[in-house]
Amino acid sequence: MPRQEFHGRIGRTYDESEPWWPEQTRAPEDAPNVLTIVLDDVGFGQLGCYGGLVDTPNIDRLAENGLRYNNFHTTALCSPTRSCLLTGRNHHSNAMAGITEVSTGFPGYNGHIPHENGMISEMLVEQGYSTYALGKWHLTPAESTSAAGPYDQWPLGRGFERYYGFLGGDTDQYTPNLVHDNHQEDPPSTPEEGYHLTEDLAQRTIEFIGDAKQVDPDKPFFTYFCPGACHAPHQVPEEWVEKYEGEFDMGWDEAREQILERQIEMGVVPEGTDLSPQNPDVRAWDTLSEDEQRLYSRMMEVFAGFLEHTDAQIGKVLDYLEELGELDDTLVVLVSDNGASAEGGPTGSVDENRFFNNVPEDLEENLAAMDELGGPKYFNHYPWGWTWAGNTPFQRWKRETYRGGASDPLVVSWPNGIEARGEVREQFVHAIDVTPTILEATGIDAPDEVGGYSQSPIEGTSFAYSFDEPDAPEQHVTQYFEMIGTRAIYHDGWRAVRPWPFGKEMTAEDLSATSLEDSGWELYNLREDFSEAHDVASEHPEKVLELAQLWWTEAGKHDVLPLDGRGVQRFAEERPQPGKPRDQYVYYPGGQHVPENAAVKVLNRDHTITADVTVPEGGAEGVLLAHGSRQGGYSLYVMDNHLRYVHNYVGVEEYEVVADAPLPEGELSVRMEFETTGEVNLQAGEGAPGTVRLYYDGEQVGEGEIPMTVPITTGLTAGLSCGRDAINAVSDQYREQTPFAFTGDIARVAVDVSGEQFVHEEAEMDRIMARE
Repeated sequence: MPRQEFHGRIGRTYDESEPWWPEQTRAPEDAPNVLTIVLDDVGFGQLGCYGGLVDTPNIDRLAENGLRYNNFHTTALCSPTRSCLLTGRNHHSNAMAGITEVSTGFPGYNGHIPHENGMISEMLVEQGYSTYALGKWHLTPAESTSAAGPYDQWPLGRGFERYYGFLGGDTDQYTPNLVHDNHQEDPPSTPEEGYHLTEDLAQRTIEFIGDAKQVDPDKPFFTYFCPGACHAPHQVPEEWVEKYEGEFDMGWDEAREQILERQIEMGVVPEGTDLSPQNPDVRAWDTLSEDEQRLYSRMMEVFAGFLEHTDAQIGKVLDYLEELGELDDTLVVLVSDNGASAEGGPTGSVDENRFFNNVPEDLEENLAAMDELGGPKYFNHYPWGWTWAGNTPFQRWKRETYRGGASDPLVVSWPNGIEARGEVREQFVHAIDVTPTILEATGIDAPDEVGGYSQSPIEGTSFAYSFDEPDAPEQHVTQYFEMIGTRAIYHDGWRAVRPWPFGKEMTAEDLSATSLEDSGWELYNLREDFSEAHDVASEHPEKVLELAQLWWTEAGKHDVLPLDGRGVQRFAEERPQPGKPRDQYVYYPGGQHVPENAAVKVLNRDHTITADVTVPEGGAEGVLLAHGSRQGGYSLYVMDNHLRYVHNYVGVEEYEVVADAPLPEGELSVRMEFETTGEVNLQAGEGAPGTVRLYYDGEQVGEGEIPMTVPITTGLTAGLSCGRDAINAVSDQYREQTPFAFTGDIARVAVDVSGEQFVHEEAEMDRIMARE
């Protein structure tokens, strides 16, 4: 805060002087607490209070004590939506057109949220609020997530006083990549000890709030709680899954019918709403084999357990606020960041890293894994038939600008501020409207300056006018949408959508920006057709033209241009990197692990790993360098006093080479050489084979063949660590001893990668987009 002018008197001595203290900043009298809960990849038709088939009693009680909105919209993607929620500006205005990993060098696309677009956390902390962020962030440029920073786009750099969660788009629920404030932190316990990330986040939320309330009970808080559920991996203890055994055997087609019936009964959708048309990418349930139906039902059971488990953790936070006597005076805003996700593909996946490496799913193997889905062994995701059902009654899903991708749950509860209970509101609301609504509820004006930065205008509209006036005319009447070239525009009850052709494989021409012509718009009259089931473009060509032109006008206002529908090419765009490319990377023990985007790239190329160590009397053991996770990677380590190298092929097979001789005591240099001996076979999901040689002080002590390596990526949640395996043990050989830290001394570990790098750009694009 700026220094305040001294209003006392300073004399020659204390007796001649009058002290004066700067005024403490306090929030407005009776300003409420604010709890914003952001779910991940939860569709419009998945919560119980929206007609879903999953029990969500705690979210339901929020709805019973407040409001549900059936016309709330997001951007159809996570990071862009979250930037809207926190700033009140559109995602392109925030330079967050997509996730930061697909940023480009244009103002609406570069992934750096301008400080001129202050976050609600920055606004409230300057007005006397405690501010906390917990869980998923995914708003830091990809090149800035390592210990090298910069940290100005980390939560503590954007107005949050405390943070505990993960910076990326997803993480393993049992062994997460945790960040506490501005540093990495190991999970407080293990999966075997019952650890689960969502439970941890809920407990930390309670602790953060309690820490301040016990000292200053009148100081309100703004808490941004983002558990990361129900994004893949769908992981939850078995007892939460058992409840749903057999509950989804009817299949996704029948599930859609049941959900719509419940939605109409609840008044969440208007009477007479039709189901959107058959999705051409989804097979009819009755055409699947019995084994497929059995597997896919189980995958949905796991998701259901995951969602109800998340609801239970939300319940813990709500119960705590009730115990404190704070719940009635807390504005709770619960949303999902986009529609349900189709990233599991048509068959679902038990380990998405196989998909990203072109390793085909095997039905028999997946059936064998069924009983362990949801546990720490698998990184599973359901098939996209359940995605479609989860977005009932709408078309399509996440990443697309149909209502299936962009229409999401919004529950608002504030017992002391909203008289209505259990009602549904139909006014159009967008993610950019949340921040101005919070400001109005707290009695705080949007500031002209935040942290020394003059502020841009807030682009959203408060929807507080609708709290106690169900029939109030909507005040947000125009809103554009754009996501990876797909477009839509809402205006005064009409919605026009410009999709890609269904079922058509995109050619290079399709993916180029020049192919994004204005033909192909669909038109929906939402006053009569809530679910976008009936395209009336041919009946109203003048309205199509009006809305298409309006889209271009809005695009020009909000940095949407240049319109960019590229896929692989967009990934290949040059962007800032955390360090200059080099032939040798040097790592040291004891520090933070290196995120995947900043780690050395060794796949499919000749390379060496050299560790300068001191082995104490009696020998040593432990990891020298590990890169990856149980889903794939490699590790150079010592066990039984012998140097070992293991290559984990996408969690399917581990290939190991062991030194013939024990490790000598004293100072020495140990080395692993990897020489490629064949070509990459991407179609078969096989990386380059190679010969591994092991050395002690230049003398060869072992050799072996690695017939198959990871071809593309060590995994979404992977990273590199020196002196221990810090994340999710690469090898089963030492998993029970994780992190299996080296018991000798390591001076440094150097990785030489002077061999030419192999990059498969299309597969890399698929990998990073799954982190949405």
